[in-house]
Amino acid sequence: MHEMVEHAAQEGTGPPPNDGSPPDDGSPRNDGFWLRIIYIVSVLLCGAVAFLILGPRPEGMSGSLDVSALPTVNASLNALTALLLLVGFAFIRAAAKASDAATKAKRIAQHKTVMLTSFATSGAFLVSYVIYHWFKDGPKKYLGAFKAVYYVILFSHIVLAAAIIPLALITLYRGWTSQVGKHRKIAKITLPMWLYVSVTGVAVYAMLYL
Repeated sequence: MHEMVEHAAQEGTGPPPNDGSPPDDGSPRNDGFWLRIIYIVSVLLCGAVAFLILGPRPEGMSGSLDVSALPTVNASLNALTALLLLVGFAFIRAAAKASDAATKAKRIAQHKTVMLTSFATSGAFLVSYVIYHWFKDGPKKYLGAFKAVYYVILFSHIVLAAAIIPLALITLYRGWTSQVGKHRKIAKITLPMWLYVSVTGVAVYAMLYL
């Protein structure tokens, strides 16, 4: 019977033999588990941020900490993230054009490092953004002459900022588990959206404070 199962697995007509080895990280079963985790984390994170910014807060919290410098910090983190995304894209393009394996591997490693750094700067922005709104009494109002343009930029920025959380996490997961085809496919969506969110974050800051 054991020989029949092994023969069927080799021919592709039956289950593979159970040799006790764990499934690969890129297997569909693991994909389903980690994607569910990513979706749950994304929803919880968006909900937590919305609550911390818009929800009730303890009395006396507003103004108890000087956060006047944080808008500049946030804009700087957004600008740095945009720059890192462009550099990371340049590295992976250079890897695709590399003629030798050593250069290709080096560029891919640089791409991974830069993209992980951009993820870290986006995370730092999110923490700083929440701290600013937690200690500040309401959002700053736009007083300029281009209200329609401002609100279009602001609304699209907020919506896409929420959407980029699961997209960035999935893209990172696909790259981390070396699912190159799937990583490349979703990165074509994530990269321009992430860039847009970062650049419009700087634009909103400029329209409010400069």
